Amino acid sequence: MSRNMSVVLPEEEKEITIQRFIDWDKCANLFYNNIYLENCKSVIKMQLIPRDDMEEDIKIKKFDLEKYTYLCDY
Repeated sequence: MSRNMSVVLPEEEKEITIQRFIDWDKCANLFYNNIYLENCKSVIKMQLIPRDDMEEDIKIKKFDLEKYTYLCDY
């Protein structure tokens, strides 16, 4: 099953509010650099320190920052 995600904002909403934060995936033991798109309730996740044994990837997910704890914002 393929899932497409579109990040198209309504015409009247021209500004995108972003927040940046770092979190840790304890299952994969990876730190992620995240860009949170508040208007879309989505996050762009990038590995902070790429590991040699893993392919570096970027993840885009629906996400509500208010429900989670993160390590630090910047």
